[in-house]
Amino acid sequence: MIKRYLSSLALALGLAAVVAPAFAEEGESLPSAGTNVADQASLQRGAKLFFNYCVGCHSLKYVRYSRMASDLGLSEEEVMTNLNFTGAKFGEPVISHMPEASAKAWFGKAPPDLSLEARAKGVDFIFNYLNAFYLDPTRPVGWNNTVFPNASMPNPLWELQGLQVAVYGAAKPGEEAAVEKLTIAQPGRMTPEQFRGATRDLTAFLEYAAEPAALERRSVGIWVILFLAGLTFLLYLLKHEYWKDVHDSH
Repeated sequence: MIKRYLSSLALALGLAAVVAPAFAEEGESLPSAGTNVADQASLQRGAKLFFNYCVGCHSLKYVRYSRMASDLGLSEEEVMTNLNFTGAKFGEPVISHMPEASAKAWFGKAPPDLSLEARAKGVDFIFNYLNAFYLDPTRPVGWNNTVFPNASMPNPLWELQGLQVAVYGAAKPGEEAAVEKLTIAQPGRMTPEQFRGATRDLTAFLEYAAEPAALERRSVGIWVILFLAGLTFLLYLLKHEYWKDVHDSH
């Protein structure tokens, strides 16, 4: 029995040793988003961006306006006045009013719900994706993306970022030239650094939307750790007192 358990443990550790570097290598391919869901101001700015530039196409069907207001430190009036553009009630989820049939006609498929996007693809993917749009007249919507090539989505933040174009490297015989870098051909309302900050805030908001309970769990976690530390100290004193009697009897 013990040998079987040891064999299973060795197999699990071996798989972890093989899989972990693969995940690490995959994560290293994209620069870190640097988001912080504990930064309430960042989440508020990200929410503003989402509801001004994204909710026209994308829903957050697992997030309710009321829950978002509570987590982001916003009043009902602030949310309903500044973030609710669909006429939904305060207790209802965030649902886009774009007709699905029209969306399929315009983009080839209906835009996905983004409630769990951060959990499905990761915050680094979202952040870099938002920064990687460039003009491409060969695409149906006129845009392409280096992180997600041939995406059927136009750049929703082009007014802020400006018009970004691709610089191609030398093509190998029989192959198409690859995008070497992206450059701003026409500036937008933000500087590149400001735009990266904005997309970081938007990514942080989507990270929050994927798991709203994370904020509460983190705050509760601190008290749990303090409780366990106090309990450990009390148990140590109890052990010391118990064994003191044992030693004295000998």
